[in-house]
Amino acid sequence: MVTELLMGFDEQNIAYDLQRAHSADIWFMRARFYIWGGIACISSFFAGHALSFLGINLYAGFWHLLTTLWSGTH
Repeated sequence: MVTELLMGFDEQNIAYDLQRAHSADIWFMRARFYIWGGIACISSFFAGHALSFLGINLYAGFWHLLTTLWSGTH
């Protein structure tokens, strides 16, 4: 009910569309997945390098947070 109101379609429409989907439709969905997946991977790669370029070390910060929380409990 909520998805019908928010998205404009329900589970029966999705099942019907997937049942009638052509191979070209599936190919375009897979191509879109791979393109956006590649863009997300490259973007996160560049974001990670930008953080290290700015001197931000997430692993050391997380480790410091854990050790601080652990020592505070004793």
